[in-house]
Amino acid sequence: MNADDERRVTITVIAREAGVSVPTVSRVLNGRSDVAPGTRERVEELLRHHGYRRRGTRAVQRAALLDLVFPDLDSPWALEIIRGVEDVGHAAGVGTVVSAIHSESSSTRQWLQNLRDRASDGVIVVTSHLSQPVHAQLRRLNVPVVVVDPAGAPATGVPTIGATNWSGGLAATEHLLGLGHRRIGFVAGPARLLCSRARLDGYRAALERAGVALDDRLVQPGDFYHASGFAAGAALLDLDDPPTAIFAASDQMAFGVYEAVRRRGLRVADDVSIVGFDDLPEARWASPPLTTVRQPLVEMGRLAARTVLRLAQGEEIESPRVELATELVVRDSTARHDQPSGARHHGGAPW
Repeated sequence: MNADDERRVTITVIAREAGVSVPTVSRVLNGRSDVAPGTRERVEELLRHHGYRRRGTRAVQRAALLDLVFPDLDSPWALEIIRGVEDVGHAAGVGTVVSAIHSESSSTRQWLQNLRDRASDGVIVVTSHLSQPVHAQLRRLNVPVVVVDPAGAPATGVPTIGATNWSGGLAATEHLLGLGHRRIGFVAGPARLLCSRARLDGYRAALERAGVALDDRLVQPGDFYHASGFAAGAALLDLDDPPTAIFAASDQMAFGVYEAVRRRGLRVADDVSIVGFDDLPEARWASPPLTTVRQPLVEMGRLAARTVLRLAQGEEIESPRVELATELVVRDSTARHDQPSGARHHGGAPW
């Protein structure tokens, strides 16, 4: 008896034990919504009891749908991730469902129900915490998952895609140090995100390497969005001894700092150098064009999509954690800072 015969027998046995037809079992296996909840639950329990491997069945079929999940959708970098996922999905004939799931449990429950009804082939979660209960639900549904820029340590066995955030933070700060800046402000991203903490650590490492003492007043909190960059920039510029340069952990926050600089009658680059992080399309069109750390957002989306589709086909992946390289892109928002003779230097000799 070949494998296909065994699979048909198994479905027949399950249908007999559940008291339903074989097509009803097939509809449950294919995630169709036209099955009564009680019947679905009974069939699902028998599938688990018999150890029926639905991934093998799904692998024979053409993958049809990916779920892409964000904590919110009001950020330009989210569009870059979506572009990458859809590039791969379109080439593979796979559709993409984009959702925003907030922390409320009701929102998560509704999303899981929708996921079950549409029989998604895989899930990509972006800058969110994949909780153990949600991961367990996905495992029960036999839906593979990949996390992009995880908020915390991901569940065991869950692949993650990210960028070299520490190296990017280091490069941005070293660029400003190389221009002669010693008072360098930093606008941080959300502390709950690993990528935010890595960028902050890169900033600190660069100062330490240069022998520049860290002034805690120069580190301001942010949330990656424009308004927080404006507030942080204003706080930094209102210090008695304000920074001559500011590194913001996202381009959007950097644009907020731009506005804070202008409202004080100052000029970006001439008076305050600014560096961002992301290299969103808007960065090159800002006035002046923004020096920033490019993280390959589109490629991160592509790699996440390729990885989850491989998992959906039952393939093994080479590494559970992949970090794509970042790159400093120097434009016109940074300039050399020449300190006057006799000026007080903070934490080290002038360059």
